[in-house]
Amino acid sequence: MTRHAAALRPFRADEFGTGAAAPSAGHLQAVNALMRRLRGELLRLSSRVDEEARRAVRQPDTRRLQTLVGTKERAHTWVREVERIWDFYFELFGQRQSVFADALLSCDRIALSCYQAAYLGIGEAKPLPAPPPFSFMRTGFSPATFRRGIPLRRLGRRLNPFPLVQLPYHRLVNPWTLGAVLHEVSHNLQSDLGLDEAVPRAVARRLLDEGCPPAVVRTWVRWNREVYADLSALLLGGPAVVGSLLDVVGRSPEAVLTYNPRGPHPTPWFRVWISVELLRRMGFPEQADRYGRLWRSIYPDPRAGTLPRELVSTFATAYPAVVDTLCFRPFAELGRRSLAQVIPFGAKEHAMQLEAAERLAAGTDPGIIPARFLIGATRSALDRRLARPGVITRNFYTELARR
Repeated sequence: MTRHAAALRPFRADEFGTGAAAPSAGHLQAVNALMRRLRGELLRLSSRVDEEARRAVRQPDTRRLQTLVGTKERAHTWVREVERIWDFYFELFGQRQSVFADALLSCDRIALSCYQAAYLGIGEAKPLPAPPPFSFMRTGFSPATFRRGIPLRRLGRRLNPFPLVQLPYHRLVNPWTLGAVLHEVSHNLQSDLGLDEAVPRAVARRLLDEGCPPAVVRTWVRWNREVYADLSALLLGGPAVVGSLLDVVGRSPEAVLTYNPRGPHPTPWFRVWISVELLRRMGFPEQADRYGRLWRSIYPDPRAGTLPRELVSTFATAYPAVVDTLCFRPFAELGRRSLAQVIPFGAKEHAMQLEAAERLAAGTDPGIIPARFLIGATRSALDRRLARPGVITRNFYTELARR
């Protein structure tokens, strides 16, 4: 057992490379602190096994021998648990030595840009969260996030020490779809800014004031985290984030119009209209109208699916109220500012994205533009056919990796 504990050593600062893509000192320290606690329990169990073994040697009766093997089994179970957690982080950190290192570093820098914008924009100083989000790759369709301080099944229900952003391979090779990073980081910002309770409470209060039935209000409250993440991502990244959303949720009418009574996401038909409303309120009415016409032409009748009648009949009242509440009303947790004041995005920011799109396509320095704006710049370059997709992708990651 002692040898097992010694093998599950702390991670060293240089074993995953020394370049910018390597895990930061903060990430290594957080994981090593977790591993020290687990190794301490393993060493305690190891001492217990040694003690029971000595007792069994002195008195080898059935009771003593069964106590020994039972203690040994508990220790082995703990060893497997600790090894699983060590392997989890070893794999995550090991990706930073692969061909995906620059792509993951780029996503880290986008996430950091989001955090910097939010914490600079709030109306009063708050404790600085650390370490920042850490990106990793998984195969599959959907991105995901694991928030700071929540129990993770992969960690044996222990608390996750820093935000993790899980990205599918196909998103990394198509950076104009990385609005997902902004969405997943927004989940973490909702938690780190202390909005976990304030957001659903504000949604419920506003919809009740608007006369929505209690069942409708409960549904919107259930959706609060995903609605918040969609809206925050749009403010962080600009109009291109709506295009990224349509890429994901624009599916068959059955998928778009089928209601899941337990799902955390708004049904796709609702979800797009919520973002279109914010896009209009941000000062982009032409883009909002264009997306709205496209969505309506594909899915003209929301009653064709299984959407609850009450949700559909109250939607015209509910979704502008929710957007107004979450984005344009002040929160004490934001220093009595609104989310749109904390992370503003308007014509000036959009002009920066359009200029950066031209520079990325040409392979020239896009300048001092925030990292979070570069996702929209790649989409603009792609939509305007300023360069081939492979060129845009290469220049996007080259720019972010060199920062």
